[in-house]
Order: sequence, then C-alpha cells, then structure tokens
Amino acid sequence: MDVRNLASVLEVAKQQNFTKAAEILHMTQPTLSKLVKSMEDELGVTLFDRSGKTVKLTDSGAAAIQRMQVILQSVNDLYTTLDDVSQLKTGTIRIGLPPVISTVFFPRVIAPFQRKYPAIQFVMIEEGAKTVEQRVLDGSIDMGVVISPDEDSSLGRLPFIRQHVSLVLHRTHPLAERETVSLADLSREPFLLFAKGFAVRHHVLDACHSAGFHPAIAHESSQWDLLVEMVAGGLGVSFIPEPITSKIANPDVRVIPKTSPGIPWNLYVLWNKERYASYAMRELLEFIGEKAEGAEV
Repeated sequence: MDVRNLASVLEVAKQQNFTKAAEILHMTQPTLSKLVKSMEDELGVTLFDRSGKTVKLTDSGAAAIQRMQVILQSVNDLYTTLDDVSQLKTGTIRIGLPPVISTVFFPRVIAPFQRKYPAIQFVMIEEGAKTVEQRVLDGSIDMGVVISPDEDSSLGRLPFIRQHVSLVLHRTHPLAERETVSLADLSREPFLLFAKGFAVRHHVLDACHSAGFHPAIAHESSQWDLLVEMVAGGLGVSFIPEPITSKIANPDVRVIPKTSPGIPWNLYVLWNKERYASYAMRELLEFIGEKAEGAEV
C-alpha cells in the first residue's frame, strides 16, 4: 500500500469529485480513478459511491478514511522527527566520565555545545575509567572521557587534552618556591592522593616507582578540593591535574606546575566504532576535535 495512494484517496473524499481531485493532485482523472479502484481491490471494499453527481463515501470508505488520516499523520510525524534529528533539533547523548574529569570536560565542551544546540540532552554518568571503557564497549553509554585508555581495536580514540599533573605543597614547604620538583625529593613526604580507581592516582604511583620509591599514602579522597584543604592543613603533599589547579584559591598552598619525571594527564574521548553513531554524537565529536588542545585530531 503506497502512502501517496492514501493521500490521493483522501483528496477524492475531500473534493467529492474525481476531476477536481485529479487537478489538485496534478494527474489525469482516468489515472486517479484507476488508482482508487486499485486501492478498493486491495482492501476488498468499495470506498466511494459513484452513482450520484458527487462522489460520496460508503460506510466502509468512511471507516477507512479515518484510519488513512491517522496513517498519513504518523508518516508525516516520522519525517518531521527524522528531520529534527538530522538537523540536531533533538537527541540524547550518554557520556561516562570520572568525577575529576567532569569538572574540566563540562565547562569546556558540554556547556558551549548546548549553547549551540540547546535541544540536545546529555546524560552524565560518573564512573571510574575502567568502568567507562567497558560501558562504551557494551553500548550502555555512547561515549566516555578517560585518561590514557587501553588500546582496543573497537574503540575510537580522540585526544582532547594533553597536560600534566601538578604538585601541590603547603606555602611554607622548603620546595614551594621551585618551578620544578624532582619526585625523588618527595620520597619521605606523606602523600595525599585520589582514591583507588582514579587513573591520576595510578599515574602518580607509576612516576614515583620510576623515581625509585613507593610513597607513603597518608590520606585518600575522591574530591580534589578536600585534598587541597589537607595540604593547606599541613598533612602532606598532593597531586592535582593541571587544568584543575586554576580553581585552587587557598592562599596556604603553592602549585608546582611540573615534576621530574613528569606525570602526564592526557584525556581521550572514546566511542565504539562498531556501533551506530547518532547525528548528535557525530557533531559532538567534531566539536570536541575543534576544542582539542595540543593534539592532532
């Protein structure tokens, strides 16, 4: 059953005249009559009473017309919906990211993207990096943002930020005025680190092992601002990703931008290359590529 044929039948019912309907539909009257007869044969009923001067609906025709109107409206709604999606007037993107990363990713990407496409909705899911990668693979989220993800042929990887983890010291610390600090000089310091499951913690420990020691971890937290407050309270030294250090306002701490060896903080956007990417998601990936820092996209 052709949708265009339904529209033709509706026009005949509206005009109550085959000739007038044919003129409006830009076809010949015989062609329209043949089309309607074909529709009647397909449905097994007579739609129109042609015995009078005007064409009138039969009881079967009246019932059929009501359903045809619903069908045509549904088809029109379908095209409108698909057009809205393709024109980025609607859509939802599910993004997984660790809590620390969300404080950087949201203002740099999500906020400006939503100003450009206000009808696109985001579902933000805060998880550890490993969980984010797994959920991208199984399709329960559309994309993820993690630090230096594992290689996987199924995952698309878009570099977003290439920066470092900075050292945070109390302002009275003997090393507080240096521009660069060797990690070996911190081997006897109590460390204040992000909790287990945070990728930044893993990178800090790896760098310390490379420097020849395993640090003594005094306290852990999932909140970067609490770590900073503990540093201000003289409880130890901490390591905060470079983009977040600009938010530190406590006058009792000092930020050393780099350590030796350096501790990378490289963010990547991940998506499953083997799954369908929506119009909104493709536009977001392009948008992220334009915002990427220090990376070839």
